[in-house]
Amino acid sequence: MAILLGIDTGGTYTDAVLLDDAKSVTTAVVASAKALTTRHDLSIGIGEAIAAVCDAQPKAAANIALVSLSTTLATNAVVEAQGGRIGLVLIGLGDKALERADLKAALAGDPHISVVGGHNAHGNAVCDADLGTVERWLDEVGSAVSGYAVAGEFAVRNPEHEIAVRDLILEKTGRAATCSHELSSKLDGPRRALTSVLNARLIGLIQELIASTERLMAERNISAPMMVVRGDGALIAADVAKTCPVETILSGPAASLVGAAYLTGIERGMVSDIGGTTTDVALLHNGAPRLDPAGATVGGWRTMVEAVAMWTVGLGGDSEVRLERDGLAAGLALGPRRAIPLSLLARDHPRLVLDTLKRQAKKDRVDERDGMFAVQVRDAGIHADGLRDVEKKLIEALTDGPVPLEKLISVRMQLGALEKLVSRGLVMISTLTPSDAAQVLGLYDGWNVEAARLGATIFAGRRNARGTAIADNGDTLAQMVIDTLTRKSADTLLDAAFTEDGFSVTQPSADPVVAAGLGEHKGVVRIDIGLDAPLIGLGASAETYYPAVATLLRTEGVIPRHAEVANAVGAVVGRVRISGEAIVSQPEAGRFRVHLPGSTNTFPSLIEAYDYGKKELDAYVRIRAKEAGADDITIKFNQHEKKVDADGQELFVESILTAEATGRPRFFSSNH
Repeated sequence: MAILLGIDTGGTYTDAVLLDDAKSVTTAVVASAKALTTRHDLSIGIGEAIAAVCDAQPKAAANIALVSLSTTLATNAVVEAQGGRIGLVLIGLGDKALERADLKAALAGDPHISVVGGHNAHGNAVCDADLGTVERWLDEVGSAVSGYAVAGEFAVRNPEHEIAVRDLILEKTGRAATCSHELSSKLDGPRRALTSVLNARLIGLIQELIASTERLMAERNISAPMMVVRGDGALIAADVAKTCPVETILSGPAASLVGAAYLTGIERGMVSDIGGTTTDVALLHNGAPRLDPAGATVGGWRTMVEAVAMWTVGLGGDSEVRLERDGLAAGLALGPRRAIPLSLLARDHPRLVLDTLKRQAKKDRVDERDGMFAVQVRDAGIHADGLRDVEKKLIEALTDGPVPLEKLISVRMQLGALEKLVSRGLVMISTLTPSDAAQVLGLYDGWNVEAARLGATIFAGRRNARGTAIADNGDTLAQMVIDTLTRKSADTLLDAAFTEDGFSVTQPSADPVVAAGLGEHKGVVRIDIGLDAPLIGLGASAETYYPAVATLLRTEGVIPRHAEVANAVGAVVGRVRISGEAIVSQPEAGRFRVHLPGSTNTFPSLIEAYDYGKKELDAYVRIRAKEAGADDITIKFNQHEKKVDADGQELFVESILTAEATGRPRFFSSNH
């Protein structure tokens, strides 16, 4: 009997399961638990979830052979534009690269430098890398950044300049540097640079999460190997994830897909997993998630991370409810920012929250900052690099606990400062959310329903440009929030389904014909639209929201047993999968160059180049698979040649060799 401990750290909840891999699907989960994610100290929520499942089944817990972690931390950080301040070094790409792949927007004002260097398509150096300029720039930047990203032109064909800059950064600063060739073997320098920027920004967050989990394992004498779920649903060793955290983008959603396939046995279906911050939608095809060959897109950024084909939107149970004005009218909008539900804040600070909300609910006219609080969620002393005085003063005001926005903000300049603190992940806003609305309507019984009712009443009193309140009372407002979430969920599923069916229309759910179809329009034309596949609902609030979504889309709704912890289940039923790629090019007649990850070599014949490439690629993926925690490794090769016809003669251009190593995760055995 091997007991597997699966953990999923989401934006709102941290889930844990104990799974007996010798049992059938219906009985494999022997214990499950949920705890609130504690963003100021992740170890608290993780510890509570682990303790709950281990204490529920102490005999099973004594036989834990593997611990595996999935998380939405990286995904949420990208969606909410959070993470550490980083520096970017571009080699041979020039500042023009900043205008491509949204790289400049992703940098968001963080320092960068462009220096000469880089290589051509055959891996030959264009010129020496200007390390002297990089060294002087590093002296200027100093300790104002938490890490660095390095991207060079054609670095996937020859990474020597990226490696030289990385070594210089480590020597001069002691800070970690992410090289673009380590994250992707594909061309397109700006997109590799973007992926490297995101990776560098996420390193601190993921390392903190893994370190917290490792400490808790040690406290409970759990000596099993620890794995982390990648964005493609495969597992990697925790030590690997620490240096390549960008690969954990969509980790939580990927785990949910693996879990959905395992728990339902459904071969084809739309999976929608609603969390606190995001909703993740994907298609199960032949019982497995489909991968996106173009790379994961999260928060609007198109990365080079191999991941499941996923639609992630900033929509969840804890999405901030906002008033969106359109001329004289006003309507509700949700997200993309996550907020702390008022009912949850009131659970921990009842007197402050209830007294404030009761007083504000009695006002004749609602102020835009009523019903809102600011809460410090991370230690600003550790993460305060680059903060201005106005931002530091706001942090100081929050040191002793939450503060109503009406008291915290007195001048407009402070609003911008508060937004900066929220974007850095140091502060969160507490305001009305769908979780609060669900409590008002009796759909969910969780935290402090009185705070939820007061928050809904206050929000209902907000006015449009005509001076009319947007809702008659809190109950009406709460129903408006739930209806908005239901419709936006349905729109997201339809957009994903249209894309899967090959339609290239941008946001088809916004088309008035599609909207009429959802409303079952019957006139001269009858329009009926919906999903032709079952909807599998996952997440803690799936039973609250998805029956209505399935009804709106006129399809079967499936909410499997353990849907609330499907991510944690998926975290421990996956396999290790590592891939590698080698390019064989012909820089000139009679010479064939093999471009491997981290090295190049040249041969006089194509056969010799192939033999060398396959042998080295086999060794490369085998070593990486072992490092990633795999046992019983099998390797599959694929080869694709590119040739052109020149005056009736077939000429070799290049060949792409790929190797994929797969294996089960390495279990701990007391016999070892």
